[in-house]
Amino acid sequence: MTSTPQVTVGTVVAAFLEQCGVKAAFGVISIHNMPILDAFALRGQTRFVMARGEAGAGNMADAYARSTSSLGVCITSTGPAAGNIAGSLIEARNAGTPLLHITGQIETQYLDQNLAYIHEAPDQLTMLTAVSKAAFRVRSAETCLSTLKAAVQAAQTAPTGPVSVEIPIDIQQSLIAMPADLSPLPVSVPVPSEAAIDALAEQLAAKRRPLLWLGGGARHAGAAVARLKALGFGIVSTVQGRGIVAEDDPASLGAYNIQKPVEAFYQRCDAMLVVGSRLRSNETLKYELKLPRPLLRIDADAAQQGRCYADDGFVWGDSALVLNGLADRLEARGWKADAELLADLRKTHDDVVASLHDGLGPYSALVQQLQKQAGRQFNWVRDVTVSNSTWGNRELRFFEANAGVHATGGGIGMGMPMAIGAAVGAAATGSGRKTLALAGDGGFILNLGELATLVQEECDALIVLMNDQRYGVIQNIQDASYGGRRCYVELHTPDYAQLCASIQLPHACVQDLAELPGVLDSAWSRKGPFLLEIDMRAIGGFKTNFAGPPVNKMDQVPAAPAA
Repeated sequence: MTSTPQVTVGTVVAAFLEQCGVKAAFGVISIHNMPILDAFALRGQTRFVMARGEAGAGNMADAYARSTSSLGVCITSTGPAAGNIAGSLIEARNAGTPLLHITGQIETQYLDQNLAYIHEAPDQLTMLTAVSKAAFRVRSAETCLSTLKAAVQAAQTAPTGPVSVEIPIDIQQSLIAMPADLSPLPVSVPVPSEAAIDALAEQLAAKRRPLLWLGGGARHAGAAVARLKALGFGIVSTVQGRGIVAEDDPASLGAYNIQKPVEAFYQRCDAMLVVGSRLRSNETLKYELKLPRPLLRIDADAAQQGRCYADDGFVWGDSALVLNGLADRLEARGWKADAELLADLRKTHDDVVASLHDGLGPYSALVQQLQKQAGRQFNWVRDVTVSNSTWGNRELRFFEANAGVHATGGGIGMGMPMAIGAAVGAAATGSGRKTLALAGDGGFILNLGELATLVQEECDALIVLMNDQRYGVIQNIQDASYGGRRCYVELHTPDYAQLCASIQLPHACVQDLAELPGVLDSAWSRKGPFLLEIDMRAIGGFKTNFAGPPVNKMDQVPAAPAA
């Protein structure tokens, strides 16, 4: 009798991820995840990107998932390593990224006994539960696959998010028969009620100047959005909803959603349909932005009803299903929006774009040159920095729903590892997109070690480093709200020419924007990684300073008392 071949549980993990369509994973090898990564290497089906730290690895997996519209995977060790990724998981949770975090765990016989075992974190599962959408522990070799299937299903079920799975090292090493069924579980789609769509259509059919406010939950609904756009709806995007409608489309305001002319425009509209958006604080002036009424909402998360803003109608369900149902009903009625709506929208858009470019001062030329060089097919990845807050979250314009990646939760330092994840995703899927990333010097240094990953993985990415040797946003806030008292903002930064030379990373520093076109053309045309440093101290500041999100009078700090 022929015996069934035995494989390690680590091999089952690798084989299952292949069936999930995972082409690349990110992480740091350790004694507590080696059986899984050994299986990766032996099978040769999944690219493993060797990050220099777990925080960066989590950002890479997050950006890979967002830019490829697929499952991101990160593999870490247990204890301190699992703690290191916590901030990245919080970011993925804020962004609604479907991400599977697999962490090792110490041997089952020593678990939860507080024995100070190496790599142990007391009550680690509770920590992971707090920073993830859900967290699981594999209890036996026989239940590893079913646990992973449940975790992947949870990560990909709306509202999507990161899910962590602990697999003790003795279980990873266990030998079992390869399961016959490695296929992932189906992911259910929330189906809206027909009556709810009927009511929504009834409300909107009586309106002539409606807007769609698109959030990240509408990224897969582009075809349905296009049907409503054809009926004359105006479009405004959150930062997460950018690219669902191409940002040069005449019907789109893009992400110009909080400027004063836009708020005035909203009051000339007679309805707003918010789709898959949390109406986040920094995109609604801390929930004080005056939005059109009636304010109607569509969301796959029923708990979003009435949050942030009271709504005048709510439909629970998948955004594509609801919007297609709405389009069916409005088309059947022969409904069309007022033709003057889009002319008004276009003028508002042009006014705020002109105002933004005026406020950029010399950096308007940088924005224009980057847009010209990047064209229409690129990933646009941004860190939290004054340049992104000033212009990156609205310009450059991009044209596909998954082409933009940014640190949604506001944590600095994530942009450069996110660029690695997006570049790896472009290579894995053959999208043809080069990755363009924007970072500030303050955040950049947090994950500086990942520059070595950028080079080793030969990522096709151009990093634009805006270097003013300070925390620029914090300084502006101090000037605006703390009586000009500046403290803890000046930064000692590396000589990037020397640093890049030491790791064989091509680099150029621009101190005069007249030099930019030639330097940029050379950097963009080069295959592989490139660091383009913009010396802001040499060039000067923006004409209009960005001093953080709007503040209430209660938030103002009084001037220091006289000595």
